Amino acid sequence: MSNKILSFALFLTALVTVGVSCKKTSYSFGELKAPSGLALTATVAGVDGSNPNGNGTGIVNINVTSTGALTYNIDFGDGVTKVVPSGVIAYKYTNPGTGSYTISVNAIGTGGSISTISKRVTVFVAFEIPAYIVTDLTGGASKIWITDKDANGHFGVGPNDAFAPIWYAAGPNTREPCAYDDEITFSKDGIGRIFMNVDNKGQSFSIGASSAFYGFGGGDNCYGVATGGNKQLAFMDATSTSTPSQSTRVQFTVPGNGIINFGTGGTTYEILDITTTTISLRNIGIDGNSWYQKLKVKP
Repeated sequence: MSNKILSFALFLTALVTVGVSCKKTSYSFGELKAPSGLALTATVAGVDGSNPNGNGTGIVNINVTSTGALTYNIDFGDGVTKVVPSGVIAYKYTNPGTGSYTISVNAIGTGGSISTISKRVTVFVAFEIPAYIVTDLTGGASKIWITDKDANGHFGVGPNDAFAPIWYAAGPNTREPCAYDDEITFSKDGIGRIFMNVDNKGQSFSIGASSAFYGFGGGDNCYGVATGGNKQLAFMDATSTSTPSQSTRVQFTVPGNGIINFGTGGTTYEILDITTTTISLRNIGIDGNSWYQKLKVKP
């Protein structure tokens, strides 16, 4: 009889254990609550009676407030989006001339809940691309360029305070084939914006110091670099110490990885010289050196 009682007790214990082990665990993410009271101010710097669209700096002071927001995702309307936890940012537009942009804000609340607000601003950016550069670069509409592989110094390097490839200047047709088959199209749209599209036929050359910047590993070589499609260029006065005898004193920044016909990890290019058929460019690579490339119009 005692053995039967013991067996029954063990059976009950097993049932309790199984019941406890099979109990479903519950998780709670808290209340899903969208931010409320969302407000957006966007003040163009330098607006007055004489400058209704600002002082030409392109700066817009943005301030977003709400109740319950954890962070803010701001789309500035020019292709750039940033996460701004404070909701406060002085954003600089770089497209020359007067442009209108819709600033859109997603306020992120608990559980990913979202409240949205937007505001349109008109901003004047003082820099104007010299007309001869626009004409030579785009032909007034669109122009295809290739590496000037027959020219001395079409690929070169020097110290960062120089404006010529004094350490190394490639001789004609001496570089890797992947550096020679790219087609670079510069184009102008109806409101004067300049775009660039690079068809690298699947590969671009990169110096070894910048291969990791493009997502690869290794030395000087050809890599399957993604060139990023049609990209709007931002032009400005050159920030280097070049003189008018060395350079046009105009530079442009390429969004994304910045690659043109070969990669150095740099994304800003100074136009040293330009004609209707040739361009000489200089940029500062990720290694701190000045790199040079020459292009010519595709025949």
